[in-house]
Amino acid sequence: MSRIFVAGLGAVSPAGWNVAALREALQQGEPLPVQTLARPGWERPLPVRLVPNPPMRPEFLTHPRLRRTSPITHYVVATALEATAGLRANANPGLRLGLVVCLQSGCVNYSCRFYEETLKDPATASPLLFPETVYAAPASHLAAVLGNISLASSLVGDPATFLQGLSLGAQWLEENRVDACLVIGAEETNWILADALWHLERPAILTAGAGALCLCRNSEWSAGVELAAITDAHTYSTRNRRTPAARAMREQLGAPASGRPVASRQNRKIAGRMPALPELLCDGIGNSPHADAAELSAWRDWTGPRLSPKRILGEGLMAAAAWQCVAACDAVAGEQFTAANVSLVGSNQQAIGARFVRAEARISHLSVGKAQGNIRS
Repeated sequence: MSRIFVAGLGAVSPAGWNVAALREALQQGEPLPVQTLARPGWERPLPVRLVPNPPMRPEFLTHPRLRRTSPITHYVVATALEATAGLRANANPGLRLGLVVCLQSGCVNYSCRFYEETLKDPATASPLLFPETVYAAPASHLAAVLGNISLASSLVGDPATFLQGLSLGAQWLEENRVDACLVIGAEETNWILADALWHLERPAILTAGAGALCLCRNSEWSAGVELAAITDAHTYSTRNRRTPAARAMREQLGAPASGRPVASRQNRKIAGRMPALPELLCDGIGNSPHADAAELSAWRDWTGPRLSPKRILGEGLMAAAAWQCVAACDAVAGEQFTAANVSLVGSNQQAIGARFVRAEARISHLSVGKAQGNIRS
């Protein structure tokens, strides 16, 4: 992989509507409060962690394309604008921007509304709802808001697909098809999803939101982080094959068990500019022993610092995978770590890992934290 830099980050989560809110929640290290969501036909509500209302109405909601959009599109647009703030302030107005939006459940709220109307009376069901049910809807709306999208794609899969989205964005950059690429993972909350999760992984708490990374090859746009590697997708078809896939990803990533950087050329270069720092593991461990078993097994020898965003934020599906990468990059950009390793063992398809390392920061828009209270040694 050619040198691929991170130019910006964006996040919407149950902690709030920016990366700073996400960082603060992880610093506190305490699981966020749980709310409830009514399930039709049941007296007992379902536990969820909801995205709070923004402190003020976002200006982007005045855009004509966003008049009837669902929350998932709002999350996608908010993270995109935050992640590209530095580029829009520093780059050429003719910037060719790529867009990859990764989804697992997608636009479920409008899908429920559409099918509910159809079941009640097909003759009066509104056709205006249907375009909002398709997986490509958030990417389409965002492209209209930004206005300079040269290439766009929507990827559907389990949460590990977010790293495939990063790989696709890096490929577009290497092929010089775009100047920068925005990669977003997003989900929204609905009782159907909360009910499904309750049946499949009862300890997990559903949440929603989005996370974004803006990738580029121009070192002048670097915010202090470089995407050093993405492993192969180690696939599986049954649950008893998930553990070997997770271990293969862990082995290919090559992160040292102690969390201390190996004497690679990149790390020697970094060490020449700053004191030696440990490596971080940002994993996908939540509160579901069954779902977490493969990843726990793969990283059982890890003794370095560790961060588990889902323990704090909840099960955000594709959004949770994006939050892992955002948190990892934020920690590296804050000069806490030489590198951060992201481990993603998807729910039903694949195990993939990524590695982010320190790079010289050239643009100053990325606000970074100096401490992560939930990082465990």
